[in-house]
Amino acid sequence: MKYIHCKVFGHDFYISRHVTNFVKEYTCNNCKKEFTTDSSGNITALTPKFKEINQVLGNIHNRRITKARKKLNSDLNLLAFKH
Repeated sequence: MKYIHCKVFGHDFYISRHVTNFVKEYTCNNCKKEFTTDSSGNITALTPKFKEINQVLGNIHNRRITKARKKLNSDLNLLAFKH
């Protein structure tokens, strides 16, 4: 019965995981199916292939963000004047 709502009105998405700034994973509130954005920006079903791609993409993104933050903090320490 819960699938009828999705077939008639469409899925009711909420963001279940932020992979990167542009790639997110979604879950439907009614039928609990999982979706993600593909390379074109379209919402597609979350298959095991897309799950693995999102995991690797998330790891790369997190490493780059961490590296950029460390560099920013070290640059800020060089600019600090202490009396």
